[in-house]
Amino acid sequence: MPFLEPKYQKAAELRSSRRPKQLAVINQGGCTGCMVCVDFCPVDCIKTVPGPDPDNPNVHKLVEVDLPFCIGCTLCAKYCPWETIEMISFQDAYEVAPDWTLRNIIEKQWDREPVQVEVERKRRARPPRK
Repeated sequence: MPFLEPKYQKAAELRSSRRPKQLAVINQGGCTGCMVCVDFCPVDCIKTVPGPDPDNPNVHKLVEVDLPFCIGCTLCAKYCPWETIEMISFQDAYEVAPDWTLRNIIEKQWDREPVQVEVERKRRARPPRK
């Protein structure tokens, strides 16, 4: 399960059966922290990462996608003026994101397990139409 808290159990079950084909991953090496993507995200899954200086957190801030909440709508990638957001397949996104993330806050804010990749299910044959 992607979350440790029981209140997220139902959402986690739905996520495993209705997951998007692709997720947004931000290459923070090219991110300027302009936050245009935050304005376009319909599910508010893009979070601001404060800058490295604790006295001045607004300097050199970045953004990060909370992958378990991303619905794969592509709006952030479409409107990013720096073209640093890419839409990557669901399974590959969890492998690529740690390499592209310079600073993160998502995993530090919530102590949760990573999303499990489920085993492919066999499709059930539908009865013939009459």
